[in-house]
Amino acid sequence: MNVLLTGSAGFIGSHIAEALTAAGHRVRGLDTQPGGAGGDPADVRDAGAVAERLDGVDAVCHQAAKVGLGVDVSDLPAYTSVNVQGTAVLLAEMARAGVGTLVLASSMVVYGEGAYTCDRHGAVRPGPRAEEALRAGRFEPACPSCGRPLDPGVVGEETPPDPRNVYADTKLAQEHLAASWARATGGSVAALRYHNVYGPRMPRDTPYAGVAAIFRSRLMDGRAPLVFEDGAQRRDFVHVRDVARANVLALERVAVGPPEPGGLRAYNVASGEPRTIGDMAAALAAAFGGPGPRVTGGYRLGDVRHIVARPDRARRELGFSPSVAFADGTAEFARRPVTSS
Repeated sequence: MNVLLTGSAGFIGSHIAEALTAAGHRVRGLDTQPGGAGGDPADVRDAGAVAERLDGVDAVCHQAAKVGLGVDVSDLPAYTSVNVQGTAVLLAEMARAGVGTLVLASSMVVYGEGAYTCDRHGAVRPGPRAEEALRAGRFEPACPSCGRPLDPGVVGEETPPDPRNVYADTKLAQEHLAASWARATGGSVAALRYHNVYGPRMPRDTPYAGVAAIFRSRLMDGRAPLVFEDGAQRRDFVHVRDVARANVLALERVAVGPPEPGGLRAYNVASGEPRTIGDMAAALAAAFGGPGPRVTGGYRLGDVRHIVARPDRARRELGFSPSVAFADGTAEFARRPVTSS
């Protein structure tokens, strides 16, 4: 297939470009940065540039986005401009060009907090954690009905969205726009909800980088990784090469037999082996040979406590299963350089 890959020069996009090429597809890149499957830099918000790159394309893999939690409300215009407006421009031009296959980079952040059960009230969805509780070191969400402690579980794709920050808001908006495009055009979308992606080429020295890159940047400077809260936050860390392979599988699946014609089908892209934030910090510190992590008790209001996925749908429908073990992936990441922001 001829594939337009937006965000082709980025951390995840560059790995997808390599995986698509290795699978025999022809990749045309679109990125504001040079490199990334060739071509001059272009912005996904530029309708003319997008239309030009779509000429002769069979499918689109949309990775271009402003990522990270965000620093404060001043980030709102930038996130909505790139993630929402950029996606809207891309979808409008795809409709004009008659391109009906889309793989969309979504995120686990659309779920908000993960799944929880209360021994009295069953499955519950706790609201945002109060700053007063976080300040006091009470990090675990409580039952919204009785205030009792909750048991964390796993989220499936059927879990109702509950975004908790601007990045999450815009990723969910991308899914909604793509679903509307699919219904209007008869196109099909696979929305890949990435969990915590890590690996070679992660950017460094930026507040928008992933936690693994932030930890490693401190280790490179001879400083201990700083772990927020108590370090027991549960996440699913998935290696970037596995994410790239999931994109290839999704693209090929949607192109030859769309799981939901005229609609959107979401997939958790995850390892299926939850770890804590403290685990990641400790693994990187040990592999790097640097100072051990320091738990600070600090917090960010937009963070969630636990978010762990059920990856069964991607395995069943796409044939995806992770191949990079946590120990191997963190050791490799500790040895290899990250890029500048």
